[in-house]
Amino acid sequence: MKEKFILSTLILLIGGFLTKVLGMIIKIVMTNLMGTEGIGLYMMILPTFSLFISLAQFGFPIAISKLVAEDNKNNKKLFFSVIPVSIIINVLLIIIIIFLAPFLSTNLLHDKRCTLGILAIALVIPLTTLSSICRSYFFGKEKMLPHITSNLTEDIIRLILIIIGIPFVINKGLEYAVCYVILTNIVSELSSILILFFFLPKKVQITRNDIKPSKIYIKDSLDIAVPNTTARLIGSIGYFLEPIILTSSLIAVGYTNSYIVNEYGIITGYVMPILLLPSFFTLAISQALLPIVTKLYTNKKYTETKRKIKQSIVMSCIIGIPITILLIITPETFLKLIYNTTKGANYLRFLAPFCLFQYIQAPLSFSLDAIGRSVDNMKATLFGTIVRSVLLFILSYLKIGIWSLIISTSINILVVTFYNIKQIKRSL
Repeated sequence: MKEKFILSTLILLIGGFLTKVLGMIIKIVMTNLMGTEGIGLYMMILPTFSLFISLAQFGFPIAISKLVAEDNKNNKKLFFSVIPVSIIINVLLIIIIIFLAPFLSTNLLHDKRCTLGILAIALVIPLTTLSSICRSYFFGKEKMLPHITSNLTEDIIRLILIIIGIPFVINKGLEYAVCYVILTNIVSELSSILILFFFLPKKVQITRNDIKPSKIYIKDSLDIAVPNTTARLIGSIGYFLEPIILTSSLIAVGYTNSYIVNEYGIITGYVMPILLLPSFFTLAISQALLPIVTKLYTNKKYTETKRKIKQSIVMSCIIGIPITILLIITPETFLKLIYNTTKGANYLRFLAPFCLFQYIQAPLSFSLDAIGRSVDNMKATLFGTIVRSVLLFILSYLKIGIWSLIISTSINILVVTFYNIKQIKRSL
């Protein structure tokens, strides 16, 4: 099991690094092709995108990974039991998006240009959901190569489509360019699904009994998925409300929409991607950790369970601490090297120490899911989101500009991390 954990982590680490690099390249290309205002407009829509993806997936990927890892169910029947429920949820969300898009863009995001991008989300979420569910099976089986291969293929195709397509559509307006960027996910997710199917066992036989949904399997999946989805939903709602609260509050105290979009674009387009660069490492550890901790905890090996969790936290800190120190000392170097700018250096320096705690959130969160404490994840997200949203609203009225977002984000990280640590200690 130790060798499997290390091997899984290494595969996910290498693949995660390559995916992160591709993601950074995609962001750089988008910024160069659409400018700060264009990336700012895209980032204004992104919370809405994340919210609907969380709703569409409904926590089923985590549920399937955990149930497959327990190794006491018919995995084909599990898959076909979840799919019908997922289809119903996705159809309802597509209808909601179509009706709400004009209201969201005009009344909440205060920019009509967001309408096309929000409508594009409706076409993307079914494929994103199916892709995530397919990946979750391989996670549960501790097979990480299919996930990495599909992710890399997906990002490469997105990058090619963005490079080719944006110059043609941007002449019609930034809103068309942003809409196009979102729609590229259709082709990239399709390619990802096809790659995953290539990794399925060659002699799989699907019987009529496998296709028939099982009420017991649906219930087992929902027992895990509902609290997990609620946690993601709360986090996504907070993320969704972030630009709305920020924009409304800062406009009310005299800041211009142009200032807000540009500064928000700097933070979300430049600063946060750099700060979260080590997250590929912690995510790799966490994804490899989930099936192993699930098996150990199911077999009541609690001492070994605690040891694995501690090991994952230490590994996350080993990579996180040096990067944090470098970001504090010389943030301009990273910004100049990656984005050829020094905008956001002060934000980067301030947030770096807090993001060290962010790096250990993933192992803690995945561990709580693995030991059946997804409800604690939900509570942590709820507390953190409430604190962040309230602080963002209050601080914005103190006329400190975009620093209201920086400070509220920092406090949110501390609240969630320390709550999760407390719950892990209580459970083990």
